[in-house]
Amino acid sequence: MRDVPALFGGIPIRPRMLPYGHQWIDEEDVAAVKEVLLSDYLTTGPGVAAFETAFAEKVGARHAVAVSSGTAALHAALHAAGIEPGDEVITTPLTFAADANAVLYLGGRPVFADIDPETLLIDPSDVARRMTPRTKAIIAVDYAGQPADIEALRSLAERRGLVLVEDACHSLGAHHSGRPVGSLAALTAFSFHPVKHVTTGEGGMVTTDDDVLARRLRTFRNHGITTLPSERVTWEYEMVTLGFNYRLSDIHAVLGLSQLRRLDTFITRRREIAAVYDRALQGVRAIRRPQPAPGRDHVWHLYVIQLELDRLSADRAAVLAALRAENIGVNVHYIPVYFHPYYRELGYERGSCPVAETAYERVLSLPIFPRMSPADVEDVLSALRKVIEWYSH
Repeated sequence: MRDVPALFGGIPIRPRMLPYGHQWIDEEDVAAVKEVLLSDYLTTGPGVAAFETAFAEKVGARHAVAVSSGTAALHAALHAAGIEPGDEVITTPLTFAADANAVLYLGGRPVFADIDPETLLIDPSDVARRMTPRTKAIIAVDYAGQPADIEALRSLAERRGLVLVEDACHSLGAHHSGRPVGSLAALTAFSFHPVKHVTTGEGGMVTTDDDVLARRLRTFRNHGITTLPSERVTWEYEMVTLGFNYRLSDIHAVLGLSQLRRLDTFITRRREIAAVYDRALQGVRAIRRPQPAPGRDHVWHLYVIQLELDRLSADRAAVLAALRAENIGVNVHYIPVYFHPYYRELGYERGSCPVAETAYERVLSLPIFPRMSPADVEDVLSALRKVIEWYSH
C-alpha cells in the first residue's frame, strides 16, 4: 500500500509532520538571551545598538533601525518615505498582506502590478503601466528569497521622483549584481520571524543610507519622540510626530545578533537543499522548478514549485491535501492580497493581475530550512513523487 497516497488509505511517508520552515536555536543563542535577562537592560539598551551596528555592516548600509516586526519595518519605511492620505504605492499581489496593509495604515492606496511568470517577481514594465500622478512609492518584494529587479525599478523610481522600498523579508543575505540586499533601495525592510533566515522571535529591521530617513525611522518607532530615556540629560523630551511603540527589546536583539553570526551557514544549507530539489525534480513534467534570474543570487527562504495542472488529474488543493496526508507540511505563498475579503470590500476585484492569479492556482512551497536532515529532504521528494505519479495522466 506504500504507493497509494495516505489520503486514500496508504501508509504516510513520515510518522510526524515536517513543517515548511523552522528556526534553529543553539546553546549560544540561549546563553546570549540569558545574559540579557540577568542584566540591567531588558529593552532600549546596548543589545539593540549592537544588533543594529552588526546588521548594517552585514548588509552594507549606513543605518539599520531595529523594530518589533517585519510589518512594523514596512510601516516605518513608508512613514519615512512620506506616504500620506491619497498617495498611491505600487506593489505585487503575490505577497503577504503586510505590504499593502502598511500603505493603508498611512491612508494611502495600494496599487497592484502583475508579476513575471518565470520568477514570480513584480514586473517592472507593469509597474510603469500602473503609475499615475498620485504614485509616491514602489514596494519591491523579494519573493521566496530572490531579489526583485531592483535596477529596473530604481530607474523607474528615479525618473518619476518616487521612493523605492525593498521588502527583503525573504532575502537577507542575497545579492543583486554583486551588491548585498539592504544597500540597494532607499529603504529596505527585513523580518526576523522564526521561519526567516535569522530570528529574534518577532522583530524587524529597516536599512537606509540616508541620515534624514534614519532619523524619521528612529523617531517613528519610539512614539514619535526624538530621544530614548538613556539619551536624555534631563527629564524633558519632545514628541514631534504621531509614532508607534515599535521598539525591539534587548532580549530579542541579542538573539538576533547571535543568529546573525550563523547567517552564512544557514544560507549555505538552504542552497544545498534547493540544489537537491533541483536535481531530483529535473525532468518531472508535471512540476515547474523555481527560475532564478541572472545576476541575482537566491537565498531560498522558500522553494516554490508550480504545478503543470494540465498534466495532472487534480488541482493544487488536492495535491496539497495529499502531501499533507503524507506529513509533508507544504504551504501556499500567497493568496493574492486583493482576494482577501477586506480588500474586496475596498473595491479591489479579481482579474487585475492575471499572471499572479494564474500562478496562485499552481504554486506550492516545499519545506526548506537549515535543520532539515538529508532524510527529511528525501521524505519530501518521496512524497512528491508518490503524489504526482498518482495524479499524473
